[in-house]
Amino acid sequence: MLFRQLEYFVAVAQERHFARAAEKCYVSQPALSSAIAKLERELNVTLINRGHSFEGLTPEGERLVVWAKRILAEHDAFKAEVRAVQSGITGTLRLGTVPTASTTASLVLSAFCSAHPLAKVQIASRLAATELYRRLRDFELDAVIAHPAPTDSSDVELIPLYEEHYVLLSPADMLAPGVGELRWPDAAQLPLALLTPDMRDRQVIDAAFADHGLTVTPQVETDSVASLFAQVVTGNSACIVPHTWLWTTSISGSTSADVRAVQLVDPSLKVQIVLGTNAAGPGSPVARALSACAQQLTLDEFFDAQLRSLTRQR
Repeated sequence: MLFRQLEYFVAVAQERHFARAAEKCYVSQPALSSAIAKLERELNVTLINRGHSFEGLTPEGERLVVWAKRILAEHDAFKAEVRAVQSGITGTLRLGTVPTASTTASLVLSAFCSAHPLAKVQIASRLAATELYRRLRDFELDAVIAHPAPTDSSDVELIPLYEEHYVLLSPADMLAPGVGELRWPDAAQLPLALLTPDMRDRQVIDAAFADHGLTVTPQVETDSVASLFAQVVTGNSACIVPHTWLWTTSISGSTSADVRAVQLVDPSLKVQIVLGTNAAGPGSPVARALSACAQQLTLDEFFDAQLRSLTRQR
């Protein structure tokens, strides 16, 4: 059994199409099919249901794809470990974040990039937490910044990073002068733009309204926090975002002439954000290096200072 055979098999399982898998692996389709057929003969099982095209994996194929992803991930981690011994941390860190953590990721990465200048980073920042954890478990990501996994997370190592508090951003003329806090029922009366329902932050927001017997129907839904802010700037809508997003905006720590930010209370929600890495095996050197940097951070102090500055605007 060769690593190349496993790579071809995983590619077919992911693409669900032989030609696309061959293109992804930079080989001809006959070469890919031949390698997978040889793998089947070596294991003495049929891995793929074949007709005129790909028709899904057999039960044996479904089991093998799990093992193949792990074997390939640990093979890549081993090669990265050897390179790290020789020349320090190199390679690419594949980081996934929920949309509301897309800006705070830069604070987590700052120390990592300074300590490991030869490493590169790729960020996927518009995925729901469930998809992020799926990709982490399937070794498609090295680390995620998200809400804690909602199900059993024994296969994921979690490091607490900070807590989110929720604030309402609105055009200045939508709120009475001097208001520094707003109750959730009052926020429900405003025209709202919110994240899409599959996003964990949206689910937390909906639950807060539901605690008051309210269901909100936003006029605009998006998977981008930047898009939410744009809706506010145009004067059409208010939006609800974690306070950890405000530090990158012009209203952080002060009141803009056009946009107001107020803390949402009754309840004042706190939601944990964590750094997650795959707990299977020794893990990749870049993921371990990021975890080591993250454990030295005090992000709650930084963000709480932002929130205190905001609540003084009463």
